[in-house]
Amino acid sequence: MELPFAESWRIKMVEPIKKSTREEREQWMKEANYNLFQLRSEQVYIDCLTDSGTGAMSDRQWAAVMMGDESYAGSSSFFHLKETINKITGFEYVIPTHQGRAAENVLFSHLVKAGSIVPGNSHFDTTKGHIESRKATALDCTIDEAKDTQLEIPFKGNVDPKKLEKALAEHHENVPFIIVTITNNTAGGQPVSMQNLREVRAIADKYGKRVVLDSARFAENAYFIKTREEGYADKTIKEIALEMFSLADGMTMSAKKDGIVNMGGFIATRHEDWYEGAKRFCIPFEGYLTYGGMNGRDMEALAVGLDENTEFDNLETRIHQVEFLAGLLDEYGIPYQRPVGGHAIFVDASKVLTKVPKEEFPAQTLAIELYLEAGVRGCEIGYILADRDPVTRENRFGGLDLLRLCVARRVYTDNHMKVIAAALKNVFDRRDEITRGVEIVWEAELMRHFTVKLNKL
Repeated sequence: MELPFAESWRIKMVEPIKKSTREEREQWMKEANYNLFQLRSEQVYIDCLTDSGTGAMSDRQWAAVMMGDESYAGSSSFFHLKETINKITGFEYVIPTHQGRAAENVLFSHLVKAGSIVPGNSHFDTTKGHIESRKATALDCTIDEAKDTQLEIPFKGNVDPKKLEKALAEHHENVPFIIVTITNNTAGGQPVSMQNLREVRAIADKYGKRVVLDSARFAENAYFIKTREEGYADKTIKEIALEMFSLADGMTMSAKKDGIVNMGGFIATRHEDWYEGAKRFCIPFEGYLTYGGMNGRDMEALAVGLDENTEFDNLETRIHQVEFLAGLLDEYGIPYQRPVGGHAIFVDASKVLTKVPKEEFPAQTLAIELYLEAGVRGCEIGYILADRDPVTRENRFGGLDLLRLCVARRVYTDNHMKVIAAALKNVFDRRDEITRGVEIVWEAELMRHFTVKLNKL
């Protein structure tokens, strides 16, 4: 008989987690102003808020921590990390930062000016925030198919070449670069094909523009290219990653995802002028060029994490668990962004809580209900995260309204996935009873979802 699928690792250490009562959760949710970011970690049973910095490091990574060189300048740990990044990406110049949004802040401080227009595929919250805070415009050029959550196509995160061409034809003088997020988080963790990256490269070259890859989940993107795109089945993840980066000019990286570290990030580029420009902002914002906001021990762990997570077995184990959760939701008839992405399930709240008006934020309401049901913490990727239009100050209701359930790397078992699915089914079964959502009582001007205060209606 065929052997069942099993993880490519074994468990060496465990951390206790605590269950709570619904009465306790109702009180905690009220005290948190119905914002799941404001909950204390010990108030959460299974944490699906994010896969950023929440993964479990390997024995090799913990061993590397002990080898960290904490020299302020010229740390050997930096050069070890730089060598690893050079091999995986082909980019010569590297600037470490404390996380991905810091990498964006440093690079965009050099490249983005008031009036700039930055086209890309569904800019994530921090990317859009760093663009709009500079009085510039993040122009979404994602394919229209991404908006149909029940449509099954292999590369739903792709840039629409026609939209990108139109954007550059009309605004090329104000476009500092094109950004492509791999995988496309806002669209539901959806991958971008190699063919699409080639198309973007050709359009960029036509207009003399450079391409940045937002690379937090580049290894997962490479996995999908290997398993879904013709001609890549026999390529290694490292070979595919190198080809992806060969089609770009630079990258920003939140290493807390596919680097499987708790903190860290970097900028990498093949262009010396970008490196020299970004250097001016790294030192005042992050720190000296050979640590840039990271400890030596974190750089050592990241070097190992990048090497480990660009191997097929590790990625297959990780993505299989996300697919396992998706299979359970299929059994229960719960709609999510299809096909399942690499790091999370994105439940389509607009198809679940059909009686909650969009003005009352269905995805946030669904996230609250799931937490009250079983202590499972998810994250709204929808109308609250979309922020207000910077000109009209109206809520942006044009995109998807999703409940993201992230799966931390190497942290939970399949039994935890069963709990998540069962809890969501219980909410789904009583969905017609949920007719009211939440209202905003206080919000920040940008990236409001982290600190927004809500009232349950």
